[in-house]
Amino acid sequence: MTLDGRRFATNSAARSSSAFASTPDWAASCNGCAGRSPKRRRRSTLMAVESPHITAVADDKIVSLSDLRARIGLARGHRRVVHCHGVFDLLHIGHIRHLQRARRLGDLLVVTVTPNRYVNKGPDRPAFDERLRAEAIAALDCVDLVAVNRWPTAIETIGYLRPDCFVKGAEYRDPDRDVTGAIAREREAVESIGGRLEFTDELTSSSSRLINRYLSGLSEATRRYLTGLAQRHDSDEVLAHLDRARELSALVIGEAIVDEYQYCQAIGKSSKEPVLTVRQNRLEKHAGGILAVANQVAGFAGRTTMLTMIGAESDQARFVERQLRPAVDAVYVRRRDAPTIVKRRYIDGYFFQKLFEVYEGDDAPLNADEAAQLNAAIAARAPEHDLVVVNDYGHGMIGRKAADEIVDRARFLALNVQCNAGNLGYHTVSKYRRADLICVAENEIRVEGRNRHGALEPLIEKVSRRLDCPQVIITRGSRGCVCYDRQEGFTKVPAVAGQVRDRMGAGDAFVSVAALCAARGAPLELAGMIGNAAGAEAVATVGHRRPIDRARLCRHIECLLK
Repeated sequence: MTLDGRRFATNSAARSSSAFASTPDWAASCNGCAGRSPKRRRRSTLMAVESPHITAVADDKIVSLSDLRARIGLARGHRRVVHCHGVFDLLHIGHIRHLQRARRLGDLLVVTVTPNRYVNKGPDRPAFDERLRAEAIAALDCVDLVAVNRWPTAIETIGYLRPDCFVKGAEYRDPDRDVTGAIAREREAVESIGGRLEFTDELTSSSSRLINRYLSGLSEATRRYLTGLAQRHDSDEVLAHLDRARELSALVIGEAIVDEYQYCQAIGKSSKEPVLTVRQNRLEKHAGGILAVANQVAGFAGRTTMLTMIGAESDQARFVERQLRPAVDAVYVRRRDAPTIVKRRYIDGYFFQKLFEVYEGDDAPLNADEAAQLNAAIAARAPEHDLVVVNDYGHGMIGRKAADEIVDRARFLALNVQCNAGNLGYHTVSKYRRADLICVAENEIRVEGRNRHGALEPLIEKVSRRLDCPQVIITRGSRGCVCYDRQEGFTKVPAVAGQVRDRMGAGDAFVSVAALCAARGAPLELAGMIGNAAGAEAVATVGHRRPIDRARLCRHIECLLK
């Protein structure tokens, strides 16, 4: 047929891609597209071409999950029901052959599609909305019915639909390679209802690889770096370093901070003063500072202990305790004459624009009794742990004697010494005599070196020598990080963040996972890459609204390295 002066094939594979009809060369075999120049194709990658007939056919096949269950119930007993499930973010020939083979295993092929909110392949995924993904699947002749799932995986769906056969691709045959652990539970689910799990041995391809290459928001330089990294270290090797963090016991030390987001509505200029007037709306509170680090570390380490300082007031103490993951063993030093630190950010709720910030707290050093309690806790706890992670926010908790105790007692010491509005110019990493890993931001090492504009590498080497620290990672925001290993030299690792919702908390997420990897002997470049992926997960949400999910991070890394 002809549409806008261009010809489109009308076979079933063409219909499967009707929502994304203008595609690169790699998808030509999937959609039967012909007669377009490469130049035209690149310019209109996401153009939608609609055919009323094709859309009607697809719409007839797309049903709600409850309707799908009812139709399967009518077919049960005289038709064999086959169930496939997946994201199907970019329909390709591997998907098509998989579904065609699955259809031959029964009489009725039903497909469930992962909802947008549960796609765990990185902050910018899925590339296509759940409705478009369902339409693409429904346009295939081999598929009878399609529904968008309600749950993160097919485990609950299998029990809800009760198919005779659940079918996965050959890449899931080895359950040890499934970082989510879902395939083993899916097998249990289908066998518990008397069905069976089958695998197709068709052409294996990857939506993630195609999206990374053609539709990703990452720069060309970043894509080239990731391709080269994948050739040197496959995803199994990279994730093995993260997995070995389960063998570690970690002690995290630093100030507890309650991060508040006070959302406002801008009203206008005050009639009497040249100031902005806002109306307060809702308040959102997060467990920040070392509380956030403890929650992040607890998601990856085998055992996590947190040593922190909070105020004596009961309300904030209860909030802090409720926000910690159950796996965190908390040890508190309570300040009798100072509140728990609160950092309140006033936000224009419409644009999520930060207006200003207010600190509540006392940055004075601990009194003698409190300092003695902290030092005793460090002396008792640090030797019991494989790794000590210090996030020193410079708000009076860790004095010189406490820093010395940490240095003397830690088996492996990872330091993150932060500059902020309350301590800039007074607080640097040289407060500590030594470390095994230093992880700070570029502005923080420049303050340490009193060098605002010079080359970064000499500063890193100077700090490494002064603190007898063999490994240093400098984070640089959108420019990624610079990793220095005394034996291997310098490596630059690009950032992998796409959408940036809120930068606050990205550094805490980075150091949490990078320190664990470095402590288990991972090459520092891989620790930096994993840290960048964790940072990308962190900036995609508001503050410390939720800790990084291990399975989600692993899937993100897998997708980056495809």
